[in-house]
Amino acid sequence: QVQLVESGGGLVQPGGSLRLSCQASTTISSVLMAWYRQAPGKPLDLVALLDGTGGTKYADSVKGRFVIARGDSKIPVYLQMNNLKPEDTAVYFCNVITLSSGTLWGQGTQVTVSS
Repeated sequence: QVQLVESGGGLVQPGGSLRLSCQASTTISSVLMAWYRQAPGKPLDLVALLDGTGGTKYADSVKGRFVIARGDSKIPVYLQMNNLKPEDTAVYFCNVITLSSGTLWGQGTQVTVSS
């Protein structure tokens, strides 16, 4: 069973940056990759999406600050987060749709933006 593990979360001051990575337990062929986040008491929200053609979609709240990027077959997707704000505080999840292993989710990584 293929697993995804996010890394790169942590505590950062407002205005700071973090880079999230999503590592697969084995080589995968990604069709669509995305990052979601869930703040306490709130629903799961799409943050950024990258499709197989290179097209991207971002939540309005992160446009101009976050960048989703394709990696390789073991680390299929990254999320570069710049100019972080307290409202970005959440657990971030990677989501990958693959050719042979279906839809995969990571376990989440905490991002806390606070002074």
